[in-house]
Amino acid sequence: MKVVFGFSRTNMAGTTLHSRESVDDRPISSQQLLVVAMCALIVFVDGFDAQAMGYVALALMEDLQISRGVLGPVISSGLVGMMIGALVCGSLADRIGRRPVLIGCVLIFGVGSLLTATADSVSALIGFRLLTGLGMGGAMPNAIALTSEIMPVRRRGAAVTTMICGFSLGAAVGGFVAAPVIPRFGWQSVFVIGGTAPLVIAVAAFRWLGESPRFLRIRDGRDAGATLVRFPVTELFTHGRALPTVLIWVVYFTNLLNLYFLNSWLPTIMSDAGIPVSTAIRLTALFQVGGIGGALVLGALLDRYFSFWVLAACYAWAAISVLLIGMAGASPLVLGITIACAGLGIIGGQNGGHAVTSGFYPTAIRSTGVGWALGVGRVGSIVGPVLGGMLLAQGTSVRQVFWSAAIPSLIATLAAVGVAVKSRHGDVSHGDH
Repeated sequence: MKVVFGFSRTNMAGTTLHSRESVDDRPISSQQLLVVAMCALIVFVDGFDAQAMGYVALALMEDLQISRGVLGPVISSGLVGMMIGALVCGSLADRIGRRPVLIGCVLIFGVGSLLTATADSVSALIGFRLLTGLGMGGAMPNAIALTSEIMPVRRRGAAVTTMICGFSLGAAVGGFVAAPVIPRFGWQSVFVIGGTAPLVIAVAAFRWLGESPRFLRIRDGRDAGATLVRFPVTELFTHGRALPTVLIWVVYFTNLLNLYFLNSWLPTIMSDAGIPVSTAIRLTALFQVGGIGGALVLGALLDRYFSFWVLAACYAWAAISVLLIGMAGASPLVLGITIACAGLGIIGGQNGGHAVTSGFYPTAIRSTGVGWALGVGRVGSIVGPVLGGMLLAQGTSVRQVFWSAAIPSLIATLAAVGVAVKSRHGDVSHGDH
């Protein structure tokens, strides 16, 4: 059997590094990059499907003759599924491994998206989006954990944030795809595309996606300092991690509330302001483009300063940018700049938060830590679109809407500062970074 840099070439579906030293103390191999690339592809289609409802909202409401108030729960049903998926699949992966859970989740949200294209009623939409969300919610924490564990600690920040850019890129591509295909083929075409791609990627992942070497060391008893735990959720509150865990949940809740509020309603708000729908969709895509830029910048910073202080600064930037969107009026140029800046802070901050959170928790509870943070955060992502629908239904002015949206970013800033201060005191047991 030929072994190259700790990877077995005899079975790429089960590729793994045979020692922790192979990860942290050696150059990055092509096999490691392949795993990260597969995770990036998975979160790419995850992002495409997660943003799809925002892009098809106007066409969907017209076709099924439903109001904005009804559409809010439809959007939120997918987010409920994402919450459940994150909570359940994060802990499951800490018991059986990242790879099988991740592939299974991709299959689930691919099938769910294809079924969404067949929906002809609100109840069908809610059911199919719930199923889709289950898969999407379970995929994200495991892609984060696997990337964090497959790469050396010295490149963890950049690796995770760059990989998560796949989500923002998928969401942005969704806008550029949706704008021309919806008028020609209907809103259903977006979900056909968003369902077919995950099924293809799942087949590729079954062939080429390796398991976490750090997880396998613990599972096989080759790491004397760690063991798998029966109830990983309780471990989030031991060894001084209780308060930081709660504050991390606050960060995820408030930031995802803002992210999904803007994702879901930006095109509609700009359309109401007199901007053509196709232009509004493209401007919303800049929110994701800004997020990609923010993630790349944060990744480089986090490789040097792996700290929640970096996130606090990012969320403060987000609060200012959201306020400026409300003051931009109907100028496409000014809106484009302010929306991209908001994406840098909100989406970039979310991506950076994944990197820092995955490093905060040890391997034995890493998927659980990230999964529960995302699961609690999904409550915010559910509340965001509903609050947005309520504000718009009441005729709230655009400026007041965005002033309200700045508040969650301010709360996220304070919570991130709290984690940074608590960690600096040295009474918190950190992960293996």
